Amino acid sequence: MRTALRWVWLIGLFLMACAPRPAARTRLVVAVQPTFAVSEVLEKARPLEQYLEQRLGPDMDVEIYVPLSQAGVVEALRFGQAHVAFMGPFAGLLAVERAGAQVVLAEVREVFHGAQKTEATYYYSYWVVPKDSPYPSLAELKGKRACFPSPISTSGYIGPMARLVERGLLPEPAEGQEVDPKAFFGQVLFAGGYGQCWEALKAGQVDVTVIAGDVPEKLYHEVLDHTRILEEQGPLPSHVVVVSPALSEPLRTRVVEALMGLGAPEHRSLMRQFISGIFVGFQKTDARTHLGALREYLQRTHIAFSERVEVGRGGGGEEEEEEKTPRP
Repeated sequence: MRTALRWVWLIGLFLMACAPRPAARTRLVVAVQPTFAVSEVLEKARPLEQYLEQRLGPDMDVEIYVPLSQAGVVEALRFGQAHVAFMGPFAGLLAVERAGAQVVLAEVREVFHGAQKTEATYYYSYWVVPKDSPYPSLAELKGKRACFPSPISTSGYIGPMARLVERGLLPEPAEGQEVDPKAFFGQVLFAGGYGQCWEALKAGQVDVTVIAGDVPEKLYHEVLDHTRILEEQGPLPSHVVVVSPALSEPLRTRVVEALMGLGAPEHRSLMRQFISGIFVGFQKTDARTHLGALREYLQRTHIAFSERVEVGRGGGGEEEEEEKTPRP
């Protein structure tokens, strides 16, 4: 009797060993830039995670990853902790240069090119003065007051500074130094946004400011209706999707095609929640094509990548510190 039971037990073990096991799922980590609290980003990104798993098939396990900073996204790509990332153009360029990442998609957005509203992967920004301003050109503004939305804005600062260097109004900085707008303007104000700079210009607190073709339509028209354009700079690149060198074929192509599908009308609202409020879709591209102009601006100005990093997440009023990453 014991022998028979032993044989039954051995046969059972054999059958269990021979039974087909469920295939291991492939893990795909998608990094999202930390535009607000991590918990909020993760909540908004859940539909994206579900969409990708549905499009890529049951063999995929998609995970949304939110580092504490955009520099953290770059490091995640560099060390294989993330395979795909949605990034701003400056951080995306840093990912290419530092992490060997590849730009595969550019965001198509609703923007303005001059007076024309269009859908494009690029836009322009414009130096503007009041219609009754006595200054006919940028050169006439030496020693005057200027307002910029932010010292980390591609369209509101980096591009405009590159234009001043190109026009010979600012010297190209020495190695290891950044361009200094105070070498041309008598007073420089960083107001925190395009709307704030427009209010400063209207109030006569500054003599010139910048407006970009990707701001809210109402603000854009209000500014252009009451100002004169002195100069423009561009093309300025939209957000990018970059992939890690660790993401190999054929999975890479499957991921890119799945992301292209997010441009369908039924999915646009998803991307507008945490990528861009004027998102329309994606267009295939590469770093040289999409970020070439930005690279030139940075070469002229020597501006280092910087961002505002929240020290304490999870609540309001966190202390912030500025982190700068010099370009190689």
